[in-house]
Amino acid sequence: MHADNYGVYGVRKVHAELNRRGHRVARCTVHRLMKQAGLRGITRGKSPRTTVPGAAPDTRPDLVERAFTAQAPNRLWVADITYIRTFNGWVYAAFVIDVFSRRVVGWQVSRSLRTDLALDALEMAVWNRQHVDRRIDGLVHHSDRGVQYLAVRYTQRLAEAGAVASVGSTGDSYDNALAEAFHSLFKAELVRNRGPWRGLDEVEIAVAEYVDWFNHRRLHGEIGLVPPAEFEDGFYHHLSGSTEGEALVPSL
Repeated sequence: MHADNYGVYGVRKVHAELNRRGHRVARCTVHRLMKQAGLRGITRGKSPRTTVPGAAPDTRPDLVERAFTAQAPNRLWVADITYIRTFNGWVYAAFVIDVFSRRVVGWQVSRSLRTDLALDALEMAVWNRQHVDRRIDGLVHHSDRGVQYLAVRYTQRLAEAGAVASVGSTGDSYDNALAEAFHSLFKAELVRNRGPWRGLDEVEIAVAEYVDWFNHRRLHGEIGLVPPAEFEDGFYHHLSGSTEGEALVPSL
């Protein structure tokens, strides 16, 4: 089970996954057996930021103010960019994450930090929601003040999708803390854990596999030790069983 989950689970998540699969075992037993086998969870490290502030003035407000909570899917997304070193140079990865479930709804990798990187991740996020008839109008999209998110094409696409732009202050990781936390996991669980990397193509395949695992199988402590997709399914199942239907979906 440890190997099947990128070798990143510690005692708590191995114990939780065993119980989810019907193997009733004490946590102390899991701890003892993992110690005997030399198995341990991954540890996270700190990474430099990739934000390049835009040159033009940015009057968009901070609608989140470090309160990274949402009461339903598609109420608040966060977006950011991180980097991966390869033998052929730097590769950059953009992610869009739904705050309610911690699900990665959009991503893209590129050799360039240009606007297309962030915009392609946003397009995937919009498509992933709309093609299953999930409304995103009224959504708050939060990012840092990087030039990619200030670009006219990006802000226009948000407006077309009915989303409202929100930004944190320049150079302050706490103003986009949830995206920074995901990047910390991503770097620990995939980039450093499975590297070194040859180039873009290898990274792109690995990121696709990681996002699928992260969304559908990885247990997330912030949502009750279940995968993000399962957490969302539980929300919609509960909602569909309500006599009031959509009226019960709360706003952010």
